Amino acid sequence: MPQMGESIAEGTVSKWLKALGDTVERDEPILEISTDKVDAEIPAPAAGTLVAIEVQEGETVEVGTIVAFIDPEGGAPDASASVPAAEA
Repeated sequence: MPQMGESIAEGTVSKWLKALGDTVERDEPILEISTDKVDAEIPAPAAGTLVAIEVQEGETVEVGTIVAFIDPEGGAPDASASVPAAEA
């Protein structure tokens, strides 16, 4: 989860906008988070295929936590990774 401001230490994944296996473009919104100060869409840091979701909807994580993995080579999702979300 990226830094959202100096005073924000954590956020809750409110909705995945992309699903496991989806192709994403750099800066395309892939999930929504809620903090005590703001709700925001989080963009993909790179283009590729969403191959793992590490944080499910409703989970709260600290800034800097890896929430998903994007394979720039377009690999297949890891079946042993996380359970697919509504849209990741």
